[in-house]
Amino acid sequence: MNKIRKGDQVIVLTGRDKGKRGTVSLRVDEAHVVVDGINVVKKHVKPNPMKGTTGGVVDKTMPIDQSNIAIYNPTTGKADRVGIKLLADGKKVRVFKSSGDEIKA
Repeated sequence: MNKIRKGDQVIVLTGRDKGKRGTVSLRVDEAHVVVDGINVVKKHVKPNPMKGTTGGVVDKTMPIDQSNIAIYNPTTGKADRVGIKLLADGKKVRVFKSSGDEIKA
């Protein structure tokens, strides 16, 4: 079970964008996620008349390692860790470690 999923609000813990908040838009692989507005780089692209794209410099959001982000807890307004709790009916749910509240995704 992934502790950070698509649609989660996260805070960046380290790096150039430390302290910024964003929403996870894509899980690239087991260890990397793409967060909207975080880790934005300038990318030089060639024009491609077959696809109808023009060349130039574009802003592109690159993946960030999930160890450098933490889930945002709206009740405390801070970053928090994620735990997994087993319910009585056998389902697993994600909870905040600090308060034990269930994470609404």
